[in-house]
Amino acid sequence: MFTMCQPLRSKANLVMLFKGYRRFVRTTCRVSIPGGSLGNELKAPPRFLRDKKIVPDADPPHKEDIHKLYQLFEQSKRLTILTGAGISTECGIPDYRSPNGAYSSGFKPITHQEFTRSSRSRRRYWARSYAGWRRFAAAQPGPAHTALASLERAGRIDCIITQNVDRLHHRAGSDPLELHGTVYTVMCLDCGFSFPRDLFQDQLKALNPKWAEALESIDHGEPGSEKTFGMKQRPDGDIEIDEKFWEEGFNIPVCEKCQGVLKPDVIFFGDNIPKERATQAMEAAKQSDAFLVLGSSLMTMSAFRLVRAAHEAGAMTAIVNIGVTRADDIVPLKISARVGEILPRVLDVGPLGVPAV
Repeated sequence: MFTMCQPLRSKANLVMLFKGYRRFVRTTCRVSIPGGSLGNELKAPPRFLRDKKIVPDADPPHKEDIHKLYQLFEQSKRLTILTGAGISTECGIPDYRSPNGAYSSGFKPITHQEFTRSSRSRRRYWARSYAGWRRFAAAQPGPAHTALASLERAGRIDCIITQNVDRLHHRAGSDPLELHGTVYTVMCLDCGFSFPRDLFQDQLKALNPKWAEALESIDHGEPGSEKTFGMKQRPDGDIEIDEKFWEEGFNIPVCEKCQGVLKPDVIFFGDNIPKERATQAMEAAKQSDAFLVLGSSLMTMSAFRLVRAAHEAGAMTAIVNIGVTRADDIVPLKISARVGEILPRVLDVGPLGVPAV
């Protein structure tokens, strides 16, 4: 899917389509529309995901905005999509920067330097990640993921780049370029050996049988007791663990090949995206005639530079996101809406050659 692009046709039509157009919608209410045009029933997320108030409020998509997006899909020949955390909050996975995001509760993500330099930090990270994995992995693709997979199969999308590490695009049927990696793979920092996260979870369970028992206790309504090692479910779905239990009592597997340090195959804050992957994403951006951002504030430079490169190359750029983004000053089309509400409505506007899912 990510191949060198052929010379582009004129981008003038797309540029004229959105010239001088910018719409900002103040968010005030919550509406959820699954989108019947996709031809399938979306699997309902678990209750603990549905109940979490992690998605910012938003007005229903404006009809004019829906038609503008439809025209973008209809007229572009090389459309690149960049997705961010906003597409996954609708599936129950918290983001960082929205009003209800992880930062709002004082959460600070681990940095690459902390993970690599401190065994204590690694123990804390893996203890919390092990405890929260089952719930994280229970998330299902939303209407936005499904709509994008349909548009991709119909040939309306040239490539999808995602900042997310949750593999929800894959579950919906897409095969995106994962800019920041994925938590579904674990890798060795010393020899590069990698293997599936599920196998790592089994290793953690074998090394920490009392922790596995503690997680079952949480599910059965005994949070915070000594039996649960001080684990308490936080409102955003994370697991709060008393420091005295994980600091010395949690065992971490080592690499089976070289006994090295194991890390999730994701780009932590302070780390760099592999050069080949960054080049691949940049080429896709520069070769596009339209670049659409979905659910991202673009606050990381790795994402912002892609939009900027597409804009400078003459592509039409557009953003669908609730809240301010780093690229608001350079994009001609900005829509404040939930991605999972507006994309299904775009498919309802007219024929885009989208097959039933």
